Amino acid sequence: MTTLSVDFDAPTVEISEDRLRKLRSFNALMGALHFVSGTLMVTLGDTSVELATSTFNINGPPGTALADGTLNEVGGLPIALGTAAFMYLSALFHFVIAAPGGFRFYSSELRRGRNRLRWVEYSLSASLMIVLIALITGITDIAALIAIAFVNASMILFGWLMEMVNTPDGDRWWTPFWFGCIAGIGPWAAIAAYLVINAGVDGAEQPPTFVYGIIVTIFIFFNSFALNQWLQYQGIGKWKDYVFGETVYIVLSLLAKSALAWQIFANTLIPDA
Repeated sequence: MTTLSVDFDAPTVEISEDRLRKLRSFNALMGALHFVSGTLMVTLGDTSVELATSTFNINGPPGTALADGTLNEVGGLPIALGTAAFMYLSALFHFVIAAPGGFRFYSSELRRGRNRLRWVEYSLSASLMIVLIALITGITDIAALIAIAFVNASMILFGWLMEMVNTPDGDRWWTPFWFGCIAGIGPWAAIAAYLVINAGVDGAEQPPTFVYGIIVTIFIFFNSFALNQWLQYQGIGKWKDYVFGETVYIVLSLLAKSALAWQIFANTLIPDA
């Protein structure tokens, strides 16, 4: 049996104080940009627009025809608040990193070739993002939405594990990465299956075109995070420098969240004239 032995306190990445100061300023700037975007979602968007969630009661024993069941609405998620929430989550974590205590922890993490704050934030914000995408696709069942959120969070936390058991300059144990990729397939498979199956239903109204644009755009961005980690641990080109990969994570986060927020805003949140 192979035993992993990792010294969690051993610095493995050399980073100058000047470079760390620049990263601190960069995080503060990214926090401000996320905060401004989130605030615009709330102040400019139509806060009355909601995405309904539901449960389904079959109204009988197992085997009862679905046609005899009842669809129950159990509340709605205001789209403006949902989009603002994942922007504000990112803003909060960037500001924590830029704060004195948070920055000391962040610096210590980077020197050990990891950033646990990143994975905590992603597990929250990215899971909310995928739930919003599922909702605008038409997946409203509350149980399905909870499962999608937790599977997505699991994918993110495999990224945490990948960094905790590997160092940029050591041997690679890829199992967490591949398990994360497998988990990541789940939410997107659910969304794709829903679209494909509903497309074959006679007379069923299909989602508007912008929904497909959102799915393609965010799918590409989500996979870009996995690609960034793969490049880091393969040490390809500029990714030999762990801090370069960290910077790419920060930029990808802003781009992915902005792309989803503003696509939703442009198509659903602009108040009627």
